[in-house]
Amino acid sequence: MTKLKLGPLADDKPVKVTVELPAAVHRDLVDYAEVLGRETGQPVEKPAKLIAPMVERFMATDRGFAKARRTSGKEASASSMPAASR
Repeated sequence: MTKLKLGPLADDKPVKVTVELPAAVHRDLVDYAEVLGRETGQPVEKPAKLIAPMVERFMATDRGFAKARRTSGKEASASSMPAASR
């Protein structure tokens, strides 16, 4: 079993953002969605839905960002962080 950084997707009210991805990144996103679907037993019908949890996970594990956020007084509360990151 592969250890992925993402788990099942949370059902949350989204904010719409338009993003352009290079074709290679999109292919990797589709591949990631397929692997995640096999690992979790929950097929990912829209690979684009992975982008938000990936960015969230990236920011939650970026030490430089956490340090900068602490020094600016904008530290996130535990309730706004994904469960996998707590």
